[in-house]
Amino acid sequence: MATIKFTFEDKSIPPVTVNHVPVDTSILEVAEENEVHLNHNCGGVCACSTCHVYIKSGEDFLEEISEKEEDFVDRAINPRLESRLGCQCIILEAGAIVEVEIPDQKRIIGHEH
Repeated sequence: MATIKFTFEDKSIPPVTVNHVPVDTSILEVAEENEVHLNHNCGGVCACSTCHVYIKSGEDFLEEISEKEEDFVDRAINPRLESRLGCQCIILEAGAIVEVEIPDQKRIIGHEH
């Protein structure tokens, strides 16, 4: 089982670590199942950029970025080299440790979850 460590651009939100995450689970699914706020207007089908996250470490444990995802990441607020869409970050290995920073959700016009 993998471990996902969430930190937040909004430093008023404390970090969250989620253990025992199954392989083939997306970062967005982990966030939803553990009450970590991450907007996702399209419902997690790679049709928007609202679940934009920064992968701080552990990128090698995630499915590679597709051209479609890259196109949507370019539309996100303040994209960086480590930007990904949470819905497309699928965990590939049981021993994975992935550190994710969630951008300030107040800047995103989207569905509140």
